[in-house]
Amino acid sequence: MEPNIVGETAAVLTSFLWTVTSLFFTSAGKKIGPLSVNAHRMVMAVGFLVLAHVILLGTVLPMATNGQWLWMGMSGIVGLGIGDLGLIGAFVAIGPRRSVLVMALSPIFASIVAYLMLGEVIPTLAALGMALTLAGVVVVIMEEGERSGEEPVSTKLRNYGVLLALIGAIGQGVDLVLAKKGIYLDAQMALDPLSATLIRMTTGALFVWMIAAAAGRLPELRRAMNNREGIGHTAAGAFTGPFMGVTLSMVAVTYTDAGVAQTLMSLIPVFIIPVVWILYKQKTSLRGILGAVTAVVGVAILFLT
Repeated sequence: MEPNIVGETAAVLTSFLWTVTSLFFTSAGKKIGPLSVNAHRMVMAVGFLVLAHVILLGTVLPMATNGQWLWMGMSGIVGLGIGDLGLIGAFVAIGPRRSVLVMALSPIFASIVAYLMLGEVIPTLAALGMALTLAGVVVVIMEEGERSGEEPVSTKLRNYGVLLALIGAIGQGVDLVLAKKGIYLDAQMALDPLSATLIRMTTGALFVWMIAAAAGRLPELRRAMNNREGIGHTAAGAFTGPFMGVTLSMVAVTYTDAGVAQTLMSLIPVFIIPVVWILYKQKTSLRGILGAVTAVVGVAILFLT
């Protein structure tokens, strides 16, 4: 098989795995709460990543400089600690379909932060991609529940869910730029992607558990362990997303162009439509489908620019 076919196949599988992950975390979040899902899935993901790190790289701890630990640590706190907590909360509030569509805005935030931090100029064509992505997201999130095939939610709950998803999108966008700076901070030793992921996941997990302890929420996290179904779905999501999804995304970037890989890994809004249709009998309207396709086209233009 041609290397580019391997990479592109891995990218599509990554997008599908992250779609499945959103459903696992939605179900788990309704049973044990977003904080418990975020805290426990990060510990589980660290376990999976440590095992993979030992098998593939031969060490438990990543080989990184102090500066790389600092930047990757900040990346983990912003993206995995804060951003993902907002995203899981959005899954519970407004469902996975609308949540992942709002998350399609993350490339826009990434581009803005990259311009401010790294001096990366946004081309005109990329700005067009941003506008299309935003238009597609607005079309879908403004759709009423009875037309989208989802359970109706109040305007207040919908606005709250969109706000949480925006926190997730901003977290992922800033996370990406911080991670990029950390990976290439030392010109003599670029950080291995698996090592980078392990650092981010470890620091993110420590941050979440420290915040939970400071807020007196540790008893809640302990009680969540007694909910077998909730913890089971959390473990399944941790395996398909932070572990398998990230691993396949590295394969995609290794064997095909980064722009192509990023575009194919942004297909979650499209994958989520048939998945919720099959599993939950939620028939998405033509408006919802057109919004999803428009958002993905915008992301494609943005990353292929």
